[in-house]
Amino acid sequence: MSKSTLEKFYTAFQNLDAQSMASCYHKEVIFNDPVFKKLNYQEVTGMWSMLIKRSNGNLEIDFHSVMGDEEMAQCIWEADYEFSKTGNPVHNIIHATMEFKDGLIIKHTDEFDFWRWSKMALGLTGILMGWSPYLKNRVSKVARMSLDKYLKKS
Repeated sequence: MSKSTLEKFYTAFQNLDAQSMASCYHKEVIFNDPVFKKLNYQEVTGMWSMLIKRSNGNLEIDFHSVMGDEEMAQCIWEADYEFSKTGNPVHNIIHATMEFKDGLIIKHTDEFDFWRWSKMALGLTGILMGWSPYLKNRVSKVARMSLDKYLKKS
């Protein structure tokens, strides 16, 4: 069950279908990654919707190395896109871990190398400062403000 939920989620992501992605989440879900922290259902579903809309169809998703059981599953997913703030091309490699309740995702944690990402997305700033907590915190703050603004419009 859980492995099929994970596969349904990433197949929907490949199809840029935020609504189907949202249907895979439990209403009590908590999401974390290096940029977004402790997002609830409304926030995480809004985040995926926002990211898909901002991509203007220029987002390619691949997932592989799927493993799991009824309680937990994980995979590697890769995203190719143009970072909206700079126009720089990004190829991000993410390790996802999901926990399930009632066949739906109750906890979703994505991990990726922030410095590697920042070098691609932010260019020279990422190369020079991507390792620093200051830049990571600044990117998180800007991303959170952007998400809050998006949610208010929705």
